[in-house]
Amino acid sequence: MAKNVVVVGTQWGDEGKGKIVDWLTDHAKGVVRFQGGHNAGHTLVIGQTEYKLNLVPSGIVREGVACFIGNGVVLDAHHLLSEIRTLEAGGIKVRDRLRISPGCPLILGYHSALDRAREAAKSAGDKIGTTGKGIGPTYEDKVARRALRVYDLFDRERFAAKLKANLEYHNFVLTQHLGAEAVDFQAVFDEAMADAEELLPMVADVSAELYAINKSGGSLLFEGAQGTLLDIDHGTYPFVTSSNCVAGQAAAGSGVGPSRLHYVLGITKAYCTRVGGGPFPTELDIDTKGVPGEQMSTKGREFGTVTGRKRRCGWLDLAALKRSIIINGVTGLCITKLDVLDGLAELKLCTGYMLDGKRIDLLPMGSEEVTRCEPIYETMKGWSGTTFGAQSWDALPQEARAYLHRIEEICEIPIDVISTGPERDETILRRHPFGA
Repeated sequence: MAKNVVVVGTQWGDEGKGKIVDWLTDHAKGVVRFQGGHNAGHTLVIGQTEYKLNLVPSGIVREGVACFIGNGVVLDAHHLLSEIRTLEAGGIKVRDRLRISPGCPLILGYHSALDRAREAAKSAGDKIGTTGKGIGPTYEDKVARRALRVYDLFDRERFAAKLKANLEYHNFVLTQHLGAEAVDFQAVFDEAMADAEELLPMVADVSAELYAINKSGGSLLFEGAQGTLLDIDHGTYPFVTSSNCVAGQAAAGSGVGPSRLHYVLGITKAYCTRVGGGPFPTELDIDTKGVPGEQMSTKGREFGTVTGRKRRCGWLDLAALKRSIIINGVTGLCITKLDVLDGLAELKLCTGYMLDGKRIDLLPMGSEEVTRCEPIYETMKGWSGTTFGAQSWDALPQEARAYLHRIEEICEIPIDVISTGPERDETILRRHPFGA
């Protein structure tokens, strides 16, 4: 019987979703990206090879698995083709297994130009920390009903007419409002038409193909990008991404009915990180040698896959995690990077906040309120042994097991999977998402 699993990040992204998607892919006939763009960065380590993926679903490194880019993804065709060529150079077959929805809005040169110019115009405290890749402006065009979509690529005259109208509008904003240079029509058009020739064989009715896989008894794995707390509706607005990152978007972003989403796995780092601006209640000092935040930063190799920026680090925030569990309807958690906490004498868990003199147990909505939250901590004993590479629950130090049990107790949700390293077999399974 077909069973579909949705994998989402429960924090501010960078939770280690790529490895878990790859690990689960051997139970799926298809892997689906359903939101975001090439601002996502999923790193996989297979043997001695490291793969860094932005748009291609993480299931691509498993032979024989179909991969899909759903209509909820904003697509930079030029970047996608570059990513495909890199994978092919490493011996991975992509083009005969990747299917792209014709409904994907296209990221074009003027979108990234707008993204960078807007961020440059903001004062330091107001900067979102965008990747500058044009994600936000493309979603804006989609909502404004002026987006060029993948299916427009295959009608040159229609594409040219829409592109001309869009550039008249966006170049006015770039030059007159933001003081930036205009984007050249011919350069954008020529690149898009060249990319269209390579893209066409991979374009397919994704919704119908996913339905057919399920109907034949095949299971699907839906791969989220970014994290719940960056969701445009439910995150720490305005310091968020431009798409819905929650599990429910798997339905809208791929054309699959919500009744076909059977299990939601919430990927949760054993501590918290954040890239870019925005409030972070449990943030720690990462620059002073020997303090817990510095260990998280260095041992966790906390640098953005896409941007290379140093990630901010802090204690695990269970008030924020509980909010994510509610929003996503999480069935079970997967804890990643537990080994980064190895050797710390004591650990802290944020169990709630004091906000304007009152205790609250869930992350509030809106960055202004989150900024005023003072974390309430519970201190636990750390462990001196190692958790790296552990493959069974009993192999973990007693204090590590106590730490995980406490997360389950406070969040009232089971931890079904524990990732103890980047390799596939460095995983502890307590309950399988495809078998639960």
